[in-house]
Amino acid sequence: MVGGGQLARMTHEAGIPLGIKFKLLSDTPQDSAAQVVGDVVIGDYRDLDTLRAFARGCDVITFDHEHVPTEHLRALEADGIPVRPGPDALVHAQDKGVMRAKLDAIDVPCPRHRIVSDPADVERFAAEISGGGAERRGEGRRSGDGSGGFPVILKTVRGGYDGKGVWVVRSSKDAAEPFRAGVPVLAEEKVDFVRELAANIVRSPHGQAVAYPVVESIQVDGVCDTVIAPAPGLDSELAGQAQELALRIAQELGVVGHLAVELFETADGRILVNELAMRPHNSGHWTQDGAITSQFANHVRAVLDLPLGDPRPRARWTVMANVLGGDYPDMYYAYLHCMARDPQLKIHMYGKDVKPGRKVGHVNTYGDDLADVRERAAHAAGYLRGTITE
Repeated sequence: MVGGGQLARMTHEAGIPLGIKFKLLSDTPQDSAAQVVGDVVIGDYRDLDTLRAFARGCDVITFDHEHVPTEHLRALEADGIPVRPGPDALVHAQDKGVMRAKLDAIDVPCPRHRIVSDPADVERFAAEISGGGAERRGEGRRSGDGSGGFPVILKTVRGGYDGKGVWVVRSSKDAAEPFRAGVPVLAEEKVDFVRELAANIVRSPHGQAVAYPVVESIQVDGVCDTVIAPAPGLDSELAGQAQELALRIAQELGVVGHLAVELFETADGRILVNELAMRPHNSGHWTQDGAITSQFANHVRAVLDLPLGDPRPRARWTVMANVLGGDYPDMYYAYLHCMARDPQLKIHMYGKDVKPGRKVGHVNTYGDDLADVRERAAHAAGYLRGTITE
């Protein structure tokens, strides 16, 4: 696995019962997965020679992140190393411009968008989406606020995650910052959505695929805070559409492994695709304790072309809450409180250095009463962060 973050750590954990020999390419020995994996290579994933040396002897390569250069992955494939997902699929998670073009081509509903060249072009885009004329199938609603199409969303096409590389721009005067990165910039309409959803599926090389329940993802300051599985009150027909859409995207793009499709649900009962991730995903962490087969176990099965496991939930409701960096005077005593208060609580910490706002772990709770399950998750995450003291 290329990348030493928490996703690699939890994927490694899922492979242990199968006796899988897991090799890791990590940036530093302190990375989350490097602390627990036995076979660790420290190196730069952006260096082709390092990648080639790492890949020797591996049966298959998979990823903790989407940042390995596409041309390097093609070189590994040319060397005869199976790469899953392959570069032709993964590029759609690496490059938002490529993703939008492909989703347009296969008639997937998305917010209105186009690549923009400078702040003046952003203003032209804003005027375009506020102008008259019938909307194309699948396009998001117009802003309709008399502000000439503003605000709009600007995204660097590569390198962004967890709110980084994303700007909400309210005028062309505010639009200069994204262009300083020196990479193409994608402009999108700011969708007037009701909530954010995620459809998680896993697909194997021989085409078997499974779909997890569609979840609600609650964001705070651009970072996932809470995930509720399944999404409360979601119309069953719309949930089925979201699962079918994710399965179709995976097939059309040739995805192998886990695919997360982040979605907007609009007030008029539609879904629009926001982002794609081709790896285990924060919106699927609930599956560790809430599904018969976790996203991590099914990702391992998929990249090894093993039969996929059952994605159905174990409980009526499961809630995942992220633990963000805060004040940890004594984690042992935090565990004492949380475990004593809620014996069913599942805590997953990543071994990371604590930094304000950084994801350092998550908790999972489950049960039949959604309000109770949400309160337990929020309390545990808050106590572990230090924002709750009782």
